Amino acid sequence: MSRLTQMRGIVMAGIILLGSGGILAADPDSRTLPGIAPETVADYLHAIIEADRTFYTIHVVERMQSRGGVAASEKWRVENTLPLPAQFMMESGELAAKTGTAVRYRLISLWPINPQNAATSDLERKGLEQVTQHPERPATAVLASGQGHEFQAIYADRAVTQACVTCHNAHAGSPKKDFKLHDVMGAVLISIPLGPQTK
Repeated sequence: MSRLTQMRGIVMAGIILLGSGGILAADPDSRTLPGIAPETVADYLHAIIEADRTFYTIHVVERMQSRGGVAASEKWRVENTLPLPAQFMMESGELAAKTGTAVRYRLISLWPINPQNAATSDLERKGLEQVTQHPERPATAVLASGQGHEFQAIYADRAVTQACVTCHNAHAGSPKKDFKLHDVMGAVLISIPLGPQTK
């Protein structure tokens, strides 16, 4: 079994635990065995999201383009091209949201090319500012959400290849055109439900 497959199994177990209040009990009257902390589940999810997107960027998009194969473009649906790495993540995030787990993830940025990737709250904007200054650690918060709470983690999203930098710097809709390799270009926002709100 690959490490990525094992990690995916751990993440799903964590999501199940969190969805049931974050506690794994030996019997209905016992709450002695702790569940997986939401920070840990978010770290696992982030590792998988980053691994998948980095692999797609390097071994699919860049490889195909360098060999004169199919290019990646914003209009991939109508031009019969590959989705850009950001679109790949957006599409996978939308599919993940349809699984019924209520786990969501998306890209956000202080300099979005796509307006959908802008911060939607002051908390998201502050989280983006924090990870831009300190990319080594995520910005986290617990928020009231409907009838419960959700855990949010914002992870720095860096330019992993020169293609990322070139695309963003050359794009007509980009508000920032001086990115360099390994710069923080935005963030990955992960939201995990924590169960019903306590009164």
